[in-house]
Amino acid sequence: MSAPRVAQMALVAAVRQLTAAGIEGAATDARRLLAHAMGVAPDRLTLHLQDALTPEQATAFEVALNARAAHQPVAQITGRRLFWGHAFHVTRDTLDPRPETEILVAAALERPFVKVLDLGTGTGCILLSLLKSMPMATGLGCDLSAPALDVARGNAKTLGLTARARFQQADWFAGVNGAFDLIVSNPPYIAADEMADLSPEVRNWEPLSALTPGGDGLDAYRAIARGAGARLMPGGRIVLEIGPTQGPAVAALLAAQGFSDIEIRPDLDGRDRVVLAHKPGAGTGCGCA
Repeated sequence: MSAPRVAQMALVAAVRQLTAAGIEGAATDARRLLAHAMGVAPDRLTLHLQDALTPEQATAFEVALNARAAHQPVAQITGRRLFWGHAFHVTRDTLDPRPETEILVAAALERPFVKVLDLGTGTGCILLSLLKSMPMATGLGCDLSAPALDVARGNAKTLGLTARARFQQADWFAGVNGAFDLIVSNPPYIAADEMADLSPEVRNWEPLSALTPGGDGLDAYRAIARGAGARLMPGGRIVLEIGPTQGPAVAALLAAQGFSDIEIRPDLDGRDRVVLAHKPGAGTGCGCA
């Protein structure tokens, strides 16, 4: 029987394997996967590099490496992604929460709100991050995907938000009742002719319906712009994530529906990332000034 392999040796071999498979950031991914297989926090891995891997850990690491070599995202392999300081469960039924979506969360939190609607909630990362930061608020997350809603409900439970977060299967506003002082969404916005340019991690592993509506990529914004006015309180806000070339088109859709004070915000790389708009009116809710 061969001696157990030391973690550091396994890590060196793993970086070589992922590099040969064309994985960008191979060293970082290998460390995250080794920490996952060993059951330690990634920032504590250095303290365990001289440990011998158990047979179970070695097998788990091999399985994880083979999955990553096939371009499966690390978050799907580990089932976990950090977003807005919280850990969210991730599966193949949901988008992998991305750092640039935190720009949307930050914009939404610039003013208080009491009732928030999240369209296309996925993991629930936007809705739940907002509720964790706004303790008096409640929210509804909608999605067409029943498996995605199961993931979101699980994340709400983990974060202690089941009393303030509800989830509903819905096609945008269909079946959604009540009025909200904030509507947020990171809808599918990739145009059909842009799909081929996506990385294999996204194109082959994330749910197609959460990536693209087909066509010019604007269909979700058309539906949201048409329906948002009826669900927003006077003075309420809408905050939408967009693709980097879609700002003017989405702003025009909202303006055509009577929204005002429309802004386009960039992400940290200077690319257009979020559109904000207001429903005219004095407003009486906490988030309506």
